[in-house]
Amino acid sequence: MPLTLGQRVLLGLYSLVLHLAFPVTLYHLVWRGMRQREYLRRWTERYGWIEDQLDLHDTLWVHAVSVGEVLAARPLVDALLAKYPARPLLVTTITPTGSERVRALWGDRVHHVYLPYDLRGMVRRFLDRARPALAVIVETEIWLNLYVECSRRGIPLVMVNARLSQRSLRGYLPVQALARLAMRTVRLVAAQSNADAARLARIGADPARVHVTGNLKYDLAIPAGLDEQAAQWRAHWGAARPVWIAASTHPPEEAAVVALHQRVLARYPDALLLWAPRHPERFGPSVEALAAAGLSVATRRGEGLPGAGHQAFVIDTLGELLSFFAAADLAFVAGSLCDIGGHNVLEPAALGVPSVVGPHTFNFAEATRRLRDAGALVQAADAAAVGDDVLALLGDAPRRARMGEAGRQQVGEHAGALGRTLDLLDDVLAGRRA
Repeated sequence: MPLTLGQRVLLGLYSLVLHLAFPVTLYHLVWRGMRQREYLRRWTERYGWIEDQLDLHDTLWVHAVSVGEVLAARPLVDALLAKYPARPLLVTTITPTGSERVRALWGDRVHHVYLPYDLRGMVRRFLDRARPALAVIVETEIWLNLYVECSRRGIPLVMVNARLSQRSLRGYLPVQALARLAMRTVRLVAAQSNADAARLARIGADPARVHVTGNLKYDLAIPAGLDEQAAQWRAHWGAARPVWIAASTHPPEEAAVVALHQRVLARYPDALLLWAPRHPERFGPSVEALAAAGLSVATRRGEGLPGAGHQAFVIDTLGELLSFFAAADLAFVAGSLCDIGGHNVLEPAALGVPSVVGPHTFNFAEATRRLRDAGALVQAADAAAVGDDVLALLGDAPRRARMGEAGRQQVGEHAGALGRTLDLLDDVLAGRRA
């Protein structure tokens, strides 16, 4: 796409601002590295340098920011590996936790590097080595230099599972000229919903190139033997115990989880909390908070599984959330009691596990609405109301069973985004969508 003079000026100003902010990237890496050592490893990749020995000619490139996007991309990456076995497949992330998930899911079947910062020289260095035949951006990551450089090189760039909340739309509107320039380089947008499609068009996507394909997270593949494993785990810690899981919590929610479990124990003294903090740096503080409250706590790395005498269990590993959902009676899906926007409510639903969420669910607005309307999920106004709902559901097994079945049905009815997305990618690769 040739740029007008005005667009070149805009791109130059954007790049100038990033160059002036460049020293901040070094500070950011060191600061994050102090909290999570993985940020200090392979840091040169963040500046566009990729190992020379990687064979990336004609690669299919999928970018997934972090763990959530990697899990959303899982069915798509699996399908691409099966459909194009002769092509190398590159998966980029930004976070080390995302990198860890890539390695755990696909090992050496895919290449992984970190996506570079959006400075022109770094982007060009990255693309010189990656040489992708197709760029696939999972959900909504808009980087102006990257998008423009892909367009300049004739690399078709596709956004899949694309979403844009009303809040994110408001954030883009002040820089709409930049967003519009980036979005006009996109070959195709596969949006999760009609509302997402409309909002993406508002920030500059060509409506003729936007297709509503649905949410890839409905195409979740349940690992074989998960039910049997869950039954074995429950037998280990006590099959009749009430078990609830607090999944993907953030720091503002941690005190509420501890207080809620104390309420649960007051009514159900043998209850067990499974707690999965969203980020690894919160594993330790979560254990400390439970111990400070006088609770008997175990961890995945320490004890492996909770015993009959443990009141709480911190899942201080990544990639096992699905297994622990399957072993719980009820899930509190976090990120919803603070202004994060919520996390994936479809995973427990696919397993027949009812969920409770807080008021902030804009990241999964449509999925939350569907599950709530179907009776598979309860949305509460605040932490106290979440506690009320958790207590009520733990004491009502028939209601939990009805909610679980409703969740399974919803996930099954709305699956199919994977097939629709693959069809569009095939058209792009074949040159049928210019």
